Order: sequence, then structure tokens, then C-alpha cells
Amino acid sequence: MIPIWLTDTVTSDLNRALHYTQLWGLHGMELRTVGGPDDRVPFVNEQQIRGQLEGSELLLGSVVPSMFEGPVSDRAAWMNDLLQFEDTLKMCERIECPRVTISPFAGEPEQEVDPIVEALRRAGDKAEAHGILIAVRNGPETACPTGAALADVLAQVDHPYVRAAWNPAGAMRAGEDPIDGLVALSGLITLVRCSDGRITNGQWEDTRLGEGAVGWREQFEFLHAHDFRGPISLEVYVEPRPEEGLRCATTLIHMLREVRASAPSA
Repeated sequence: MIPIWLTDTVTSDLNRALHYTQLWGLHGMELRTVGGPDDRVPFVNEQQIRGQLEGSELLLGSVVPSMFEGPVSDRAAWMNDLLQFEDTLKMCERIECPRVTISPFAGEPEQEVDPIVEALRRAGDKAEAHGILIAVRNGPETACPTGAALADVLAQVDHPYVRAAWNPAGAMRAGEDPIDGLVALSGLITLVRCSDGRITNGQWEDTRLGEGAVGWREQFEFLHAHDFRGPISLEVYVEPRPEEGLRCATTLIHMLREVRASAPSA
């Protein structure tokens, strides 16, 4: 398990993001917005990214374009997303990024699954041609709010290049026990989104990592036992974010070390 972080949850400035990555002891980054508020992957300064990462020994775990974030009923919009996806995939090849994290569309009152499956399968075919993995994230605002819902869609997509970006905090906000969602997605996960919180008086409250109700130690123990070796991508939502990011990153690194140390030898 490789500790990285989603940089624009704290800063979209690449120099600051690199500084925090090294200061916090993380192994790499997941990039979404880099530069100004409208500089979303792939419309970012690629030359700067390549130049800053070169020689740093930091990993680029994933990039996050604005793709499949609207309703699947808007077919023209997601077909356009598929056309622009080529730009993201070519960028990934150039900056040596192995995966792209995307949404499974926005949730709708009467959700159609077949077009979601079609769109993800088409995206998977494009990604396979470039050797890049797709990580589809669950979340309460998406058509796959829980791990179980995402697992069901991925089973229908049935594509080796379309995997899961598991978000247990998002699943809990949608009413799922995080360990149930993790079990449902077992064998399908290529990236884990890492944040914590609790539901208080019916409202979600972000907390420091390890102080919420997600149960991260249990999550990491399950992932380690099932030989998950992908990125654990930290998200920071507690203020002040730079200081809290350091605390959460330290907690994440210590948890991962403890889980590895306490695991029974083969």
C-alpha cells in the first residue's frame, strides 16, 4: 500500500504540493486541479508537471479529469467526454501515470444502468489501447454511492482496465457499512481514497484520519490480507488544511506500518 494524496484538497499549486508531499513523508500524488481554479486535468501545464517530477522519485498515482460527472441521460455530454479522454490518456503516457480516476456519472432519480455500463466499457477500451487503468470512484453524489453499487456496475462492465477507486467515507455517507463495501469490491480495487468523518445529527462531519467512524485500521488490515499494493490517496478536509494534512499523513503512514508489522508471516 502506497501513501499518496489528492493535492488540490489542500493546494492546486504544484510547487507547494511537492513541498507538502516530501514534508509529510508521502510517496506521491494524485493530480486533479493544477494551477488556477479552472486548470483541471488534462488542461494543465504538462511541461511543468514533467519537469517538477523528474528526478524527485515521487510517484504519480493517478490523474482526475472532469469526466462522466454529469447525468448519464445526457448522452451527448458523455460522448464528448469520451472524445476528450484521448487527451488525458496521451498525457498519462507522457508523464508516466498508470491510472485515471473518474466518476460513474451523477446520481439521478430514475437511474439507468445500461448506459453507464456502455460508457465505462467504451472508456475501458480506449484506456486499454494506451495501457492505462481506469479507477471508478463511488460517492454519495454519484450513480454508484456505495461499494456494493459500484461492484455491481463493474461486474456488468467486465473490463480488465476498468477497476474501482474505493471511497469508504463516501460509502458511509450513503448509508453503507464501510467494511461491507470493501468486501463487495474485493479484487476490483486499484486505488483507495482516504478521508475520515462521522455522521452527527444526520449531518456529515469531517475529522482527522483515525478519529472518525470509517474504521481505517480494519480497512487496511483487509487490504493488506488481500495483497493490495496500490495507492492510498489521502484527502484533507479539516482546517487548517496544511497543518491537518501533516497530522493525517503521519497517522496514515503509522497505520500502514503497524498493519504490515502485525500481519502474520507467510
